[in-house]
Amino acid sequence: QVQLVESGGGSVQPGGSLRLSCAASGSFASVSVMGWYRQAPGKERDLVANIRSGGTTTYSDSVKGRFTISRDNAKNTAYLQMNSLNVEDTAIYYCNARVSRWRGFSYSDYWGQGTQVTVSS
Repeated sequence: QVQLVESGGGSVQPGGSLRLSCAASGSFASVSVMGWYRQAPGKERDLVANIRSGGTTTYSDSVKGRFTISRDNAKNTAYLQMNSLNVEDTAIYYCNARVSRWRGFSYSDYWGQGTQVTVSS
C-alpha cells in the first residue's frame, strides 16, 4: 500500500502564506512525479504545480511567481510554499504522486485525502 499524508492547510488572510507538505509512505520502489492539484467548489480539479525526481518543476499560470514546489527525495516528501495568497486560491488541495510499487514496474497515480486552504479577510 501507498499512503500520501498531507499537512499544512488552514485559513489565512489575503496576502498571507501557507506551506503544505505531502509525505509518501508504504511499500514502493520509487516515486517519479509529486505534485499538488486543487479543486474549488463547483470546479474541476486542476494542476497547481509538480516536480520530478530530478527537480524539474511545472506551475500553473495562476500561481507562477507566488508558489514554490520543492522536494526531499530521501524523505519522499514534497512541499508547496504558497505566498501572496488571494481569495481565488481557496480550494481543497490534493497531493498526487506517481509511484512504482516494484522495481521495473509501471507507475500509478496515488492521491492524498486533501487539505482545505481558505483565503478570506
